[in-house]
Amino acid sequence: MYIYPVILVTGATGLVGRHLIAELSKSKIAFKAGFRNTAKIEEVRQFLFAYFDGFTEENWQTIHWVSCDINDIPELENAFKNITHVYHCAGYISYDVSEKNYQKLRKINIEGTANVVNMALKFSVEKLVHVSSIAALGSAPKNQQITEESARDENSLTDNYAITKFGAEMEVWRASQEGLNVAIVNPGVIIGAGNWDVGSCKIFTKVNKGLKFTIPLTTGFVAVEDVVTALIELMNSNIKNERFILVSENLSFEEVITQIATNLNKPIPTKVIRPWMVKIGWLVQYVGRKIFGTRQQIQKSAIKSAFGQSFYNNEKAKTVLGIDFIPIEKSILRTAHFFKQTNSF
Repeated sequence: MYIYPVILVTGATGLVGRHLIAELSKSKIAFKAGFRNTAKIEEVRQFLFAYFDGFTEENWQTIHWVSCDINDIPELENAFKNITHVYHCAGYISYDVSEKNYQKLRKINIEGTANVVNMALKFSVEKLVHVSSIAALGSAPKNQQITEESARDENSLTDNYAITKFGAEMEVWRASQEGLNVAIVNPGVIIGAGNWDVGSCKIFTKVNKGLKFTIPLTTGFVAVEDVVTALIELMNSNIKNERFILVSENLSFEEVITQIATNLNKPIPTKVIRPWMVKIGWLVQYVGRKIFGTRQQIQKSAIKSAFGQSFYNNEKAKTVLGIDFIPIEKSILRTAHFFKQTNSF
């Protein structure tokens, strides 16, 4: 008798998604993995067999790939058939400040999430776990840690990505009011192996090519393995309508980039970008956009946050979910080792 997969992972080819499906495959229970680009499936296949010791063809066969563009309603309806549990990992990360890119962020992060939770309600899904970001939490008063209970001011969101991740959360909470059991995780900057040209993985590529500058920004970092552990713990628990900050350590980008450069045997950046440099860059780009229609990549509202210090409290994840966070130094070591081995995925 064929047993239909009852778990759906959206964004299964992304950083969190591919690590999550690798872990889920260990149970040998079939599940659906959502994708948009068919070519990505082979890339993920090669990655899983290369990165995870003991990953076998039997593991691969538990993954039922399904076309799942979260902005395509017919595709979503097909993907949601027989589904009872959803890991919503799909999303779009970009800090390009153009209006066109902002609309793309809104389309995928906000409208796409609305489509997913609406479909979950339509198909009476039992539980949905949503991958958000610490970016959606806004800022805290100076020298105070941000917790799950910290008051959030939408006006403190300093870039378009943060605004749309906040909007995505609003859709999830709205669905919870309509009867859907949900949980949200807010990971810091995720360290882990994946597509080296996308998201936080791109940091390794930039350092490998010879990064010259760092920025004096302090924020939260977390290993991708810890994000996956939290997602599965939440899905298998009775916890609902709660959020969890997933941060192993609060570190400066200078510290993290230094560790990456050391592990990749690359020069450590010695120059630090100062606020006045970015302000001049913003002004030049602003004038260029107004006069010549050139692309503006620096968002004025984000300048302050790029040089700020944000500290995140991880006690709830440790006490409630039992997460023993992996030290970032250890995560960087493993990720850099795989980068040097492959440098192709």
